[in-house]
Amino acid sequence: MAKEKKDDNARYKDIGFMCGLEIHQRLATKTKLFCSCPTNIDSAGRDQARVSRYQRAVAGELGNIDRSAEFEESKKRLFTYQIDHSSSCLVEIDEEPPHPVSQEGLDLALSFAKAMGMKPVDELQPMRKEVVDGSNPTAFQRTVMIAIDGKINAGGAEIEIPSIFLEEESCGIVSSTGNSILYDTSRLGIPLIEIDTFPYIPSPKAAKEIALYIGTMLRVSGKVQRGIGSIRQDVNVSIKGGARVEIKGLQDVDQIDKFVENEITRQQKLLEMKNKLVLWHASVGEPVDLTHVLKGTSVKVIAPSLKEGGAVYGFAMKGFAGVVGTEVNPQRRLGTEISDYAKMAGVHGIIHSDENLDAYGFSTKEIQELRKALSMTEKDAFALVAGPKEMAKKAATFACDRAKYALAGVPLETRGVASTDLCTTRFLRPLPGGSRMYPETDERPVMITKELLSSALKSAPDMETERKKLEKDIGNKELVDQLLVSPRLPLYKAIISGTGADRNFVANIIIQKFTELRRGGFKVESIPENRIVAIFTEYANGSITKQAVEELLKTLSMKDEEVKSAIKDKKLHRITGQQLKDLITEVRGTSKDSKNVDEIRSAIMAKYRLSVDGSELNSALKAQSA
Repeated sequence: MAKEKKDDNARYKDIGFMCGLEIHQRLATKTKLFCSCPTNIDSAGRDQARVSRYQRAVAGELGNIDRSAEFEESKKRLFTYQIDHSSSCLVEIDEEPPHPVSQEGLDLALSFAKAMGMKPVDELQPMRKEVVDGSNPTAFQRTVMIAIDGKINAGGAEIEIPSIFLEEESCGIVSSTGNSILYDTSRLGIPLIEIDTFPYIPSPKAAKEIALYIGTMLRVSGKVQRGIGSIRQDVNVSIKGGARVEIKGLQDVDQIDKFVENEITRQQKLLEMKNKLVLWHASVGEPVDLTHVLKGTSVKVIAPSLKEGGAVYGFAMKGFAGVVGTEVNPQRRLGTEISDYAKMAGVHGIIHSDENLDAYGFSTKEIQELRKALSMTEKDAFALVAGPKEMAKKAATFACDRAKYALAGVPLETRGVASTDLCTTRFLRPLPGGSRMYPETDERPVMITKELLSSALKSAPDMETERKKLEKDIGNKELVDQLLVSPRLPLYKAIISGTGADRNFVANIIIQKFTELRRGGFKVESIPENRIVAIFTEYANGSITKQAVEELLKTLSMKDEEVKSAIKDKKLHRITGQQLKDLITEVRGTSKDSKNVDEIRSAIMAKYRLSVDGSELNSALKAQSA
């Protein structure tokens, strides 16, 4: 096994694979990081007030404007924020200076730094990280470096942890329409820690294992929030000849290795395209207004825009014929990559000549006129964008820039999830640089004192102690190893503390059975935790059998229903005691032949498998046959 891992790592080394992680985890503090608003976000969605803003990029500490911020500003989007007064205040919307940093959040961040052997900095200097995508009404995120130079042993290697930051959580998106985005501020400002690794993770599988390890360490503390979105993994990936790409917001740690593998493939395919295009002396022309060529067209995705006074812009890609339609990832082609850029301007996408143009409704004459207007040959390709004139022009410019980059290889990008099923990504914005950081002038630096360290380090999570405790409780080392790195560890603890159910049975269900059911199409992760605990409460009380636990999980994963109601509807109440004896007598009938015991058992279990405990039935049959 060790040799296989070594060979596997060598394969990734040969392609110049580099990978690093950024783990973002919300902390379970009582108040937000820079104000006294509560972190309970049950009020999310309550729309008591609204503010609307445009955002623009500003120069960082060294006087340069970050390319990512500049790109976001160029979209000219309107951001609206819905506000609930019970969870947000003037600090969130930048109408009041920030309060002193949360002591509770600081203590937790220092305790996590201790668990990774890190050295706290002498003085905390709050910084502003420019963010112009609307996710913060201030157009920046406050962040504080807490500690440096740590190490962990995970993923079969010693991994260096260069830094840990304490920062503000962003807003949550409510809706997005064209160039307008509606955000909710309820979660804005919740303390969040960011843990970074150096980019020397040896393989995609190791990246997944390291993310699991760090996530487990955080959960063991019992001081982090849980649920969808409370922890997110960003992965930085590059290969030889490619470029660093940051994949943002991976929430399912089980998929990290698949996303990384697909990014490796995407970069390899883009490099293959680059080599072909350079060999063919390919080039990309500038966008031109083609509205006059398609005036009166019946193409459904273009005609409505033109009727409303819009325009069509397009550009030629010399030597690109057949390349634009080349797949770079499952269900994603170079044309899709180009289209992602166009969408940043607010259009629905592009039309390109490697597609089936007949399906769009283009006439032969229209295609000929387009090719003539763009001075194309059979070896060339084109792309079209339709919409309001300025929007279409901007979209065509963005798309043209991406097409030009095909001649250089892999662009430096921040990418988001395109498909969780296929583990593919899409373009979000150019990769940010150091120009977006500058000091927070409204917040005083914080000195790290011995007293502060002493208070914080008492609560540092201890992975080994947690492992020994679980092994004692469960008695199955393999199961403990799986549970310890599982996001379901807090669920296990909640069930055990709330019900007293058999620990081994609980661990088996939430680790192995949950996985099996999920693969079978049951959305067990969508079941509220309180209902899962209620299922095990019914089991611990003897109200249902082990078999009924699985049946209830299936039912509640597909239907919004309370546990007691589901038990009644599915007739899952346990048949036990005298009721079971009466059932045996009923099935036995008048026969007293002990040879019919197996038949009686089979008959009862065939009909009452979910309501009768097999061991109790055997005992009752044995007693009656004695």
